Amino acid sequence: MSEKTPTKGVIMKLDEQDETFDRILESAVVVSWADLMRGQSGSIHIEYGFAPSGTLDYLQVWTSITWGYWLLACTYGMSASQSHNTDVHFDNGYESKGLAHILEAVMQHQNLFALPHNFGRKGLLQVVTPTEKESKAAAARISVALDRVNSLPDPVERSKSDAALNLVPDSVLTH
Repeated sequence: MSEKTPTKGVIMKLDEQDETFDRILESAVVVSWADLMRGQSGSIHIEYGFAPSGTLDYLQVWTSITWGYWLLACTYGMSASQSHNTDVHFDNGYESKGLAHILEAVMQHQNLFALPHNFGRKGLLQVVTPTEKESKAAAARISVALDRVNSLPDPVERSKSDAALNLVPDSVLTH
């Protein structure tokens, strides 16, 4: 008979630094949920691809309000190619200044976060309608991530990140 080890749920504390890159991406879409989902429930997929160096080269954010139907909300690319731009580009009537600034800050400073493992294929994250507690945790995680970027010595980079920090909705931070 094998000995069973009891499993224990992990509860994320708001002050813990959970700074894996995919968690930051998840948190970015959660704090931008109102802009992306327009008050609706649903899910968001974040697809990303790697550069030969192992860093993230591009990402796409897709939204679904109706099961089985997806709309491309935005793309971000680190290098120009036929399939993506070199910055944030919104599609299908979507717009989120907060998401754009967060993506700019974290994509340009990937070295500050634990990147996902490159299995030689695209990565995909799925985010479902967040609870209030998950929204608060996401806002806290983004705040910590942007504080890390703000701690960089380059004042030009810091000013970009300050703008991104100010675009995290106050309603998410204060609930």
